[in-house]
Amino acid sequence: MALRTDAASQRAPLALILAGTLLGLLLLRLMGRPWWCACGEWSAWSGEVKSQHNSQHLFDYYSTSHMLHGFLFWWGLQWLVPPLRERWLLPTAVLLEVIWELAENSPFIIQRYRSATFALGYEGDSVLNSLMDIVCAGVGFVIARRLPWKQSVAVFVLVELLVVWLIRDNLSLNILMLLFPLPALKAWQMGR
Repeated sequence: MALRTDAASQRAPLALILAGTLLGLLLLRLMGRPWWCACGEWSAWSGEVKSQHNSQHLFDYYSTSHMLHGFLFWWGLQWLVPPLRERWLLPTAVLLEVIWELAENSPFIIQRYRSATFALGYEGDSVLNSLMDIVCAGVGFVIARRLPWKQSVAVFVLVELLVVWLIRDNLSLNILMLLFPLPALKAWQMGR
């Protein structure tokens, strides 16, 4: 009987990840999010940030931001949750990312992106893009968990620098512009 209880307790975190993700995807669909890009084209990657394809296909430059969410979740949750509850850290991180995906695709945040950032035509994410964003956050969590502290910080900084060099945006700038829009920064991001 103890073996059954132990096996069930090991499956519980995975069940929570799956159930939370599926519920989040269902809610996104009920919010009117399309399954896939309205253009009808299937592509795993969209590298055009200022286009209708951004956040509509499986991956884009912002997938890195969601991966870095996982780093932040690892850094924050490891201090908040007692070690005996370690198996619940990843499910908690995934659920936090699901909540972010729901918030990010709310009319309020979509409008905030349009007005405060250089994502002028942002329409929100497709459901499958949101799924991959959730996966990216989970992957980032696992990477940060496995790396020593200094190496995980170095990876975080390198990813931020690479993405800002490639598209003039990254997680840090995204947060800054959502909270405190800076017209000069927005003009730089737009290439003016």
